[in-house]
Amino acid sequence: MKGKLPNQDQGNLFLPILKDIINPKHELAILAHRIDWQYFEKSFSPLYSHTGQPGVPIRTMVGLLLLKRIYNLGDETVMAQWVQNPYFQYFCGEAEFQWEAPCDPSDMVHFRKRIGEEGAEKILEAYIDTRRDEIRSTNDVLIDTTAQEKNITYPTDAKLLVKVIKRCNKIAKAESVEQRQSYKNTMKRLLLKQRFAHHPKRKKEAAAALRKLRTIAGRLVRELERKLAPDTLLHYQQVLQNCNKIVTQKKNDSNKIYSLHEPETACIAKGKAHKKFEFGSKVSFAVVPKINIIVGIKNFNGNPNDTPTLEPALENIEKVSKIKFKNAIVDRGYKGKKMVRDTIIVTPGAPSSRQPYSNNTMRKKCKSRAAVEPVIGHTKYGNRMIKNYLKGIAGNAINANLAAAGFNFKGLLRKIKEEVLWLKILMEIIIRQKQLSPVNISS
Repeated sequence: MKGKLPNQDQGNLFLPILKDIINPKHELAILAHRIDWQYFEKSFSPLYSHTGQPGVPIRTMVGLLLLKRIYNLGDETVMAQWVQNPYFQYFCGEAEFQWEAPCDPSDMVHFRKRIGEEGAEKILEAYIDTRRDEIRSTNDVLIDTTAQEKNITYPTDAKLLVKVIKRCNKIAKAESVEQRQSYKNTMKRLLLKQRFAHHPKRKKEAAAALRKLRTIAGRLVRELERKLAPDTLLHYQQVLQNCNKIVTQKKNDSNKIYSLHEPETACIAKGKAHKKFEFGSKVSFAVVPKINIIVGIKNFNGNPNDTPTLEPALENIEKVSKIKFKNAIVDRGYKGKKMVRDTIIVTPGAPSSRQPYSNNTMRKKCKSRAAVEPVIGHTKYGNRMIKNYLKGIAGNAINANLAAAGFNFKGLLRKIKEEVLWLKILMEIIIRQKQLSPVNISS
C-alpha cells in the first residue's frame, strides 16, 4: 500500500517545522520546489497494492535515490546522512525534523526492483521536462559509448574454477548430497601453487595445478548432476550449465563466462593504456552540446559494435526526451551509417577542397563531440557508475539511468547555487549604490 507524507506547510504545536529551521535559499530547498513530485506519484502509484500496511512514501524513496546519486553515497550512507541533514529531509518531503531513518537501506533495493528500468527512465525524464525548451533550441546531439564495469573480481581461470568448486560444495550441503570428496584442502594447496605461476621455475607446476583444478571442478559438477533429484536438478539447471561452461571454456572461445554470479558480464576492450579490458556492459550516452544535459542513456548487454547501437540509442532519446534531433555527432567508431530514423549521422572524415564552408561547419561539429568525454567521466566518478553494484541485466539499465539522472540534477543544483550567489551580489550592489547616492551623502 502506498504511504503518505505530512503537509510541509502545516504547523506543529510541539515540534518546529523544517521550514522554520532551514535556509529557504539553499539549493536543495529550491530544487525541492522545482521538481514535479506529482509526476512520480502518478507514474509509480499503479505499482502499489490498495490493501495492506502503508509503505514508505513515493516522494521519500525517489528523493533518497536522487540524493544517493547526486552526492555519490551508498544505500547505508545516504540513510546516515538523511538523519543528520535537515535539507535532505526537506527535499524528501518531511514536515518536522526526524530522528530516525525513514526506512531500512534494503527498502531502496526493493523500490529499485519495483520501478525497474522504465521507472529509472521516468526519473531521468522528470529532469528533462524542467529544461525541455532549452534542449529544443539545439538540433544536435552527441552520442558515444562507454563500458559500465560490474562489481566482480578480475576473472582468471583459477579463480573461476575455485568458485565452481565452492558453489558445488554449497549446493551439496544445502540438498544433503553425500559427496565422495569436497577437495577443500586440495583446493587450497593447488591455489598456493597458482600464486607463483609467473615465476620461470614454477610455470609447469602452476599449469599442472590449473589442470587439476579443472578436473576437480568438472568431477563435482558431474557428481551433482548424477545424485540430485530430478525436480531439484531442474531448480539448479542454469547454475550447473554455467559451471559446466566455465570448466570447458578455452582461451579463444566467444561468449565466455567471466563471473558465476553475473554470467551476463562481457569483456570489453577499450584500448586504454592503464586498463586493457573492462568487464561489464556497454552503455550509450546522448548529450546535448554546450548545456551538457544527458537526454538519453541505453544499456547494451554483451559487447556490440558501436554502429548497431545507434538506432536503439536514438529511439531511447525520442522516448525519454520526446525530442527528435536533426544531427547526431559521433566518432569514427560509428562508420557505415549516414542516416538513422531521419537523423543525420555526422562522423569525422577527410575534408573536401570544393566545399570550404561546409568543411568548417563539419569540423566545428566534430570538434564539439569531445564534450561528451568529460560528461561520461563525471557520471562515472561522481554519480556511482564507475562500478555497478546492482545485480543482473535489469541492474545494468537501472544503474545507468539513475547515474544519468544524478548527473543532470547535480548540474541543476550547481546552476541554482550560482543563481542565488549572483542574486546576492546584485542585492549588495544595489544596497551599496543606495548608500552612496547624493541624497544619502547630503543628509
